[in-house]
Amino acid sequence: MTVIDRIREHAARAPDHPALVVDRAAEGSRAIGYGELLSRADLQARLYADQGLRSGDRCGLLAPQGAGFVERALGILAAGGCLVPIPDDHRGSVLDAFLAQARLHHLVALEAAGEVFRRLPEPAAVDGAGDADFRALAPAYLRFTSGTTSQRKGVILGHATILARLAAANRALAIGPDDRVMWLLPMAHHFVVSILLYLSEGATILLPSGSLARTVLEFAARERPSVFYASPYHYRLLGKDDSELGLESVRLAISTAEGLHREVAESFSGRFGRPLVQALGIIEVGLPVVNLASAAAKPGALGRPLPDFDVWLRGEDGRPLDGPTSPTRTGEICIRGPGLLDAYLDPWLPAARILEPDGFRTGDQGWFDAEGDLHLAGRRVNRISMAGMKFFGEEVEAVLGSHAGVRECRVFAREHPHLGEIPVAEIVPEDAADPPSRGDLTAHCRAVLPGYKVPREFRVVEVLPRTATGKLSRAPGEAAASLGPVTAR
Repeated sequence: MTVIDRIREHAARAPDHPALVVDRAAEGSRAIGYGELLSRADLQARLYADQGLRSGDRCGLLAPQGAGFVERALGILAAGGCLVPIPDDHRGSVLDAFLAQARLHHLVALEAAGEVFRRLPEPAAVDGAGDADFRALAPAYLRFTSGTTSQRKGVILGHATILARLAAANRALAIGPDDRVMWLLPMAHHFVVSILLYLSEGATILLPSGSLARTVLEFAARERPSVFYASPYHYRLLGKDDSELGLESVRLAISTAEGLHREVAESFSGRFGRPLVQALGIIEVGLPVVNLASAAAKPGALGRPLPDFDVWLRGEDGRPLDGPTSPTRTGEICIRGPGLLDAYLDPWLPAARILEPDGFRTGDQGWFDAEGDLHLAGRRVNRISMAGMKFFGEEVEAVLGSHAGVRECRVFAREHPHLGEIPVAEIVPEDAADPPSRGDLTAHCRAVLPGYKVPREFRVVEVLPRTATGKLSRAPGEAAASLGPVTAR
């Protein structure tokens, strides 16, 4: 049994039930039934097989967001290939570097002139065993991590792993054939516990023609979604909409891809009367934590571990933290459960060597409150130690980000000869011609934070560095485009 088999069952049972609904703006919506979608995917699979795609081959997919991406992705899976999604902005030397890093056998590219299938030069094996160990995993999906803090890793998921991951996630989300899911995230970065989950449960995926609030809301008014799946960026736009369009049909609004700030959650819930449910999605793990129980009261919490997962906090000594935890007593978030990765690609590292003895070590520091909700304190590598006092840059970013004159910010450690490290802030101002003063920013931080957490230096920047998936990059030495220090006026 594979995820394609699950989708095929829905196509046989209800071929006319819409799998995808594509917004064509003024032309209205175009529905693609499960039968039609599987027929197209099977046609693609035959074409790929005829051109040399073998079971277990790594096959890249470079295609714009939309139905064409889904059809070809399913086609690669139906042909037995290992799907490797490629961001649509990868071109030229960037694409060449990706092809080499992923050690692809084939590339499917959907271009303006049509589809191109390229059989690439035979790549070197990834596992030291002529790819025998790789193929033994029944590989279905290879995606690279965002590289927020270090080199990107290729995460391999086999067919059995994907099914286990989807089952664990859906015991909480309860997606079914009656659900209509508004999809706003990039498919090249989000596909398994999302697109494949919805299709494997017979749901309908709604694909808007754009991500602007009015476009999405007008599409929603026609198609009545029951689930939203988007990032805080999208919810921020929706919360600012001043029309009378609502989301009365929505039962669940999931926020993922990056941390959810309270002001975004409150703006959305105030506008639409629906809480935002934060979900912790990890490419190596799946969806282990969702804030279903406390979204209204604690929108910034990650929530409670799903029933199939063991989520625990690892102390500095390698042992589980005993007793109460808090923002000042955190541990590294570690996870055990079904559907965890099968291997890393390069260097080759099988799951047993990654997951023993602690499960998956996320690199994130967190704490549980008295009700059992998990909270994220920050990335372990973004911890700042000043005169023996430890805290996380993300905590300071949350305060700075609430300043009316700050569009976004990044806080990191700089070495200091006497204090060990000091916090430094880079800010992108709302108005580059009139950024907030250093005194104003300092006062804003001091009103909420203890003195040692207040940045000692503020820099105005045009833009902050981001990873391929759009997350804020925290890679050491990756500088922002600076406009200079914040003045003291």
